[in-house]
Amino acid sequence: MKVLNPGERSVLVQYVQLALNRAGYDIRKDGILGENTCMALRQFLGKKSGEEFNCKIDDVVWVKLFPYLKGYTMHEIKSGDTLWGIAANYDTSVSAIMTANPTVNPLALRTGSILAIPFSFSLVAEDVAYTSYLNDWILEGLTVRYPFLAQGNIGKGAMGKEIPYLRIGTGEREVFYSGAYHANEWITTPVLLKFAEEYAHAFAAGRMLYTVQAAWLFYGFSLYLVPMVNPDGVDLVNGVLEEGASLEEAERIAADYPKISFPNGWKANIEGIDLNLQFPAGWENARKIKFAMGFTTPAPRDYVGEAPLVAPESRSVYEFTRAHNFSLILAYHAQGEVIYWRYLDYEPADSRRIAEYFGEVSGYRVEETPSASGYAGFKDWFIQEYNRPGYTIEVGMGVSPLPMSQFAGIYEDNRLILEGGMTELVR
Repeated sequence: MKVLNPGERSVLVQYVQLALNRAGYDIRKDGILGENTCMALRQFLGKKSGEEFNCKIDDVVWVKLFPYLKGYTMHEIKSGDTLWGIAANYDTSVSAIMTANPTVNPLALRTGSILAIPFSFSLVAEDVAYTSYLNDWILEGLTVRYPFLAQGNIGKGAMGKEIPYLRIGTGEREVFYSGAYHANEWITTPVLLKFAEEYAHAFAAGRMLYTVQAAWLFYGFSLYLVPMVNPDGVDLVNGVLEEGASLEEAERIAADYPKISFPNGWKANIEGIDLNLQFPAGWENARKIKFAMGFTTPAPRDYVGEAPLVAPESRSVYEFTRAHNFSLILAYHAQGEVIYWRYLDYEPADSRRIAEYFGEVSGYRVEETPSASGYAGFKDWFIQEYNRPGYTIEVGMGVSPLPMSQFAGIYEDNRLILEGGMTELVR
């Protein structure tokens, strides 16, 4: 991790503040490594008054903060330990420990064995910006807290960063939700992560998710989630992309399009290719439209690439889809509070009915995709290729990147869509 020095302003400082908040220190998550954050960090690290302390966040400090970002710690069982005592010591519950350690016999703890101890707070933060770091930490924490989840990667981004997926459920019917195709639309990532957390928690507790039993969903469906298709682009927008050739090339690309704000206006992958204009469904039409708009070279947005599927992120989504048998897909974007459900004259069975249900439970408009954006998207290709329901969901209102102050409302609007992507397939 990057070393942070006093006075630094960044999203990574927000993560330090998030960890300290979860550890019990009441400080603002303003992204500034200032006096109040340094005072809390001193206490967190057990530094005494007068003891030398430079408030530098180096690898040693990050390691101590990680449990509060990943939502768990590890505990070596000692003679005399009980699950009830361990739970009390870490301010968590016996049921949370048992869920994370399903093979452990609570009445016969083995001295020297290691337990994963989930903390009691929710993993998905609702007041900080998201990056590939936070996405990865949350996914790791979810799979430790709920070992019935499965995690893997669909491929790698242009910089070699892995693009992780999460699978929830063991049912034969497969469904696929994905988000953050566009870098400055990263608010879609916590939408999918929060749904995963609430679904997993409901299943572990043996209760309803929203309108149905979580176990019914779990055993009836296999839900695959890719919360962040474009990790490099998201990291660029939120200022955590490491210095180097990729960042320099992005800056050069942005300079060719000075009317687009940088980095906030960046939607593309790090190579300047719009990932949702990369699929083989009218790609040539998309090229004509976007070239006419002036996007003829790598750009912060709307450049279709030299050919379909040349961007590794889009290619990974394509190949992952081809390797599965998805009955329905949701592709999450921002903004507009609208649901796009159709591609050309294709109208898969039940697709209109499901779209209308999504509109009813969310309050979003249900529309056909505007012609200027009506080709080469993932939803377009999925409908064309499989003749099954596929939807682009545009969350929130305003100019991307949308602020996290909208997140609670966005999630409330979308939670029944996310559940309904499974339940509506069997009505």
